[in-house]
Amino acid sequence: MENAKIIDTNPSNIHQFGMCAYKDMKQPGYKNKVEWTKNRFKEGLRYKVLFTEEDGAVGNIEYIPGENAWRPVNAKDYLFIHCILILHKKYKHKGYGQMLLDSCIDDARENDFNGVAVTVRKTGWMADRDLFIKNGFKVADTVKPDFELLVLKIKSDTPDPSFQPGLDKILENYKNGFYLISSDQCPYTFKAIQDISNVAKSDYGLESKVIELIDHKAAQNAPTLYGTFTIIYNGEILTDHVISATRFKNIMKKK
Repeated sequence: MENAKIIDTNPSNIHQFGMCAYKDMKQPGYKNKVEWTKNRFKEGLRYKVLFTEEDGAVGNIEYIPGENAWRPVNAKDYLFIHCILILHKKYKHKGYGQMLLDSCIDDARENDFNGVAVTVRKTGWMADRDLFIKNGFKVADTVKPDFELLVLKIKSDTPDPSFQPGLDKILENYKNGFYLISSDQCPYTFKAIQDISNVAKSDYGLESKVIELIDHKAAQNAPTLYGTFTIIYNGEILTDHVISATRFKNIMKKK
């Protein structure tokens, strides 16, 4: 393994490492993510960078107390992982994801949390679910088509976390029109909103209704389980994660 170390970020050093492969503060998505993160530190968020002298920041983990999670979950008294990423191919499958996950589990033990929870998909962009399963995480809840809420309990006698109920009912609020729902929790949403809004109007005559999730309560009542980026067209979820304008066109060709 390379000589990698985990660095805890805070409001004073967060600009030094980049975030989620973004490093240029002139990019609005990165700037928005930095400000979002600064505001979340006071809510207990931890953003840790996997750092090497050779390549700088090559991975990260972001987690927060479950009651403040930006996902539609009930996870009070758990630490909830928003994302865990290894950014460079040369650092994948070398145990670095395990390092990052261990740092979160250790944090939960040291600070008397019930355990650690995370949302995964079989076809999602998150770290492979096998990373969590091999570390003792169990399935606490599921939602179709393939969402799973995984949990590693530290206190065995505590209630399981769960997905927020009633997602179908929330989705009914988006029956008519073209909706783009996003938050600055992900730095890639800014460009996606701009590009897809432009294509939706120029190619399909659709006026985008952009909804910004401004706090964790709004994210916990979002109509999809990642609570970060969603495209909804006349009540149908077209995607629940960030996509390119090209991918959006491919989806629309099937409509």
